[in-house]
Amino acid sequence: MNSSNNTPAIIKAVILYAICVPLAVVIGYLIANPFDKSTFIYAGILGGLLAFPLLVKWHQPLLLFSWHTGMVIFFLDGRPDIWLAMVPISLGISVMERTLNSERHFIRVPQITWPLLVLLAVVIFTAKMTGGFGLRSMGSNVYGGKKYVFLFISIASYFALTARRIPKERVWLCVGLFFLAPAINAVGDFASMAPHWMQYLFIVFPTTFQVPDEFQFGTTRLGGVGTAGLAIFLWMVARYGLRGIFLTGRPWRVFLLVMGVGLIFMGGFRGTLLIVMFVFILKFFMEGLQRTWLMPVVIMSGLVGMVAIVPLAHKLPFTVQRTLAFVPFLSLDAEAKMSAEGSSNWRLEMWEALLPQVPKHLLLGKGYAIQPEDFNEMMGQTALANGMASKMDASQGSLSLSGDYHNGMLSIILPFGIWGVLAFFWLLFAGVRVLYFNYKYGDPALDSINSLLFVLYLFHMLNYLSCFGGLQMSSDIGLFFLGYLGLSIALNNGVCRPAPAPAPAQAPAGAKIHEQAPARPSLQPAFPH
Repeated sequence: MNSSNNTPAIIKAVILYAICVPLAVVIGYLIANPFDKSTFIYAGILGGLLAFPLLVKWHQPLLLFSWHTGMVIFFLDGRPDIWLAMVPISLGISVMERTLNSERHFIRVPQITWPLLVLLAVVIFTAKMTGGFGLRSMGSNVYGGKKYVFLFISIASYFALTARRIPKERVWLCVGLFFLAPAINAVGDFASMAPHWMQYLFIVFPTTFQVPDEFQFGTTRLGGVGTAGLAIFLWMVARYGLRGIFLTGRPWRVFLLVMGVGLIFMGGFRGTLLIVMFVFILKFFMEGLQRTWLMPVVIMSGLVGMVAIVPLAHKLPFTVQRTLAFVPFLSLDAEAKMSAEGSSNWRLEMWEALLPQVPKHLLLGKGYAIQPEDFNEMMGQTALANGMASKMDASQGSLSLSGDYHNGMLSIILPFGIWGVLAFFWLLFAGVRVLYFNYKYGDPALDSINSLLFVLYLFHMLNYLSCFGGLQMSSDIGLFFLGYLGLSIALNNGVCRPAPAPAPAQAPAGAKIHEQAPARPSLQPAFPH
């Protein structure tokens, strides 16, 4: 009797052993060499399969976490950022959920979808006409396919973000992951000071600069620490707003905000400080703080800071001076000024050499494909050894050859011509309208994050359109523009609009009608009660 009752359990155990034992043998054989690249690939696939149930539940927060982190997948060719892998994973899971459940729908915002599809069509047509999508690492005979991969994944990232609405209970978790995750990039700045047993950590967290062996505080540029400072600043503004930081009687909030701004100066990036100033000024007026006692305090603090910095500017640490290099009336140290001006001069030389090429690529861009002959001639070691580098025109340098023009307009008009410019401008201004509507008519509980996303989008758009915009079309369209757009749409479940005014009551026949001023339309919250 007992034997017959145990038969199903025995059969189940036999089946499990029949599957698990051969699988363990195969996996053991595949990972026999722990330092081989294929070992990490097999282990990554196996780990992904085991973690699949967690990915199904948490893929959207994980996607937001990976958005601005510098973590890389070190065992794949090219060491791609983890964000490049999370986008297709998250989008694939969302498509699978939509296939299995007819009640699940992607958030539809046609005013963003159409320009994205037009831009995608322009990119595909240009690539077909100028050498294809070849990846040299995959055996192709042309270079440049990596940028196409970045651009396609950037476009897909919007649909991955807007696949479903962010639940109300996860709003601030997702916002925190999006803005605070870049703080982890600071890990890579301390590679030279870490003990030997921690060096493997920097395979996943690469250094932002070539950090020298001898670390000097104030002289060594810590780009990751500067990014962490910006992350803290943006998170505080997104979570509490400037009003919630300064006018609620909680000093720790002011301390964290000031600490984040202070860390920015360790990176030595002028653009990071410009983001902070732009966000602070616009948010200050958007929240109506100019009508509070904070207005004279801010003005007096700014004046005192300027009076204190002007005579001492040349004695400040190198990274601080480089961050302040855009201020015209400061007398800075010659080395700091030369470092800042040097990064501008070579850009101007490259742009001056590239401008004559614009008419030639106006109707058909040159795409991202690079022929092997051009690559070997301009970037090969033999060319540099023969002194070719000194004879090259600025438009033939390695950066211009690879499409890294450090100029927003050139980075789109040269690869994709006037059609790419029109599609991208359509996307830009449609995005402004969507973010403005979500800021203006969104749920008041999301006002701080909606207004910040609108301000950040405006900054990067102006930065992109300016001469000194350093954004690149291939990847930054997803990391910045589509990232802010997608997060706003996922938070607000689409585009918020003013609630329709109630229809006037029908007056009885013969009743006297009194004229009444129209009521102001109420706001339609993103989270209906």
